Amino acid sequence: MVSVVMGSDSDLPTLEPAVSLLGRFQVETEVRVLSAHRTPLEMISFAQNSLARGVKVIVAGAGGAAHLPGMLAALTPLPVIGVPVVTKALSGLDSMYSIVQMPGGVPVATVAIGGGLNAGLLAVQILAIGDNELQMQLIEYKKKMHDEVVAKDLRLVQQGITKYLANNK
Repeated sequence: MVSVVMGSDSDLPTLEPAVSLLGRFQVETEVRVLSAHRTPLEMISFAQNSLARGVKVIVAGAGGAAHLPGMLAALTPLPVIGVPVVTKALSGLDSMYSIVQMPGGVPVATVAIGGGLNAGLLAVQILAIGDNELQMQLIEYKKKMHDEVVAKDLRLVQQGITKYLANNK
């Protein structure tokens, strides 16, 4: 199971691509709102009990001070993937720095600002290490991505940029 956790429900649009991708791979997923600052006791309980509940990976999104991913990583032995959420004040740079600058011994894998999709994909890749069926699905997913880009390149070369752009609006 993968837990997708956010500091506020306003972070859900950033994390929804992770949830959708996990669903596409039929990975059991739970989605929670747990704030490191507003619900610290609930966040601590969640982190400390996640392993016993069968969670394998935590995807945690947060904006601003963005302490949620790091605090979860400090409280559980599970891999934590941090997703910096875009903020109004600093466009998510504050979130990214808060998540990526973890002290030694408390790692948080961090994806791009707003990178919910890649967080979900990284969670699937982690799970696929010990799951051959999931690994095969992942290989097929990447092959499909490859084939889509090759087809776009071929259309662009055949049509030229003007016609390609007109046909892909």
